[in-house]
Amino acid sequence: MSGRAAPGGDHARRPRFASVVLDVDSTLSGIEGIDWLAALRGPEMAGRISALTDRAMRGEITLDSVYGERLRMIAPTRDEVGALGRRYVEAIAPGAAETIARLRKAGVSIALVSGGLREAIVPLATLVGAAGALRAVSIRFDERGNYAGFDDRSPLATQRGKAQVVRELALGAPVLGVGDGATDLAMKPAVSAFGAYIGFARREPVVRGADHIIESFAQLEALVLG
Repeated sequence: MSGRAAPGGDHARRPRFASVVLDVDSTLSGIEGIDWLAALRGPEMAGRISALTDRAMRGEITLDSVYGERLRMIAPTRDEVGALGRRYVEAIAPGAAETIARLRKAGVSIALVSGGLREAIVPLATLVGAAGALRAVSIRFDERGNYAGFDDRSPLATQRGKAQVVRELALGAPVLGVGDGATDLAMKPAVSAFGAYIGFARREPVVRGADHIIESFAQLEALVLG
């Protein structure tokens, strides 16, 4: 596997990839949003939800089987999802905003494709200038701000839905997909190459299936720009 070059070099050359698709949880930001929300309900709930999330990200169970169940168990409020949005920003990966800015300056398109909650991710997407290319799962609230469901038709609430969403984005090729989980690896048929991001979590099934191993956003920049 490649992807271990040091940052730097002649960035005037054409980038190796015209587009980069980034996962959010444990990739662009160092948290798993659903696990963060579960922790608000106490350690028992946090443990139950975290175990389900990890099994889905390792590919041991499908995301389809646990997505709605986890949200029903937590029933996050509008205010809690807003607080999660602030936490996503606080936990942004080191150097990520700067790397994304330089990639965009070099003409690389950036898209964020996440199985997380769209309303919580919007502040982070706005920070890195990718709000217009954000695809995530919308959540609904009632008039009192209580949980009222999610977009259960979204492909991103399924194990293999990211490939469909990436194809629908019709990004310029070649496309590099980057993420830490099995749901990210599932986008591989829709991209030119896939990089396993291990800056926050290393999941061996994902690493084995990847074309590149990426430990940091500086390394991602070096891979894309050469």
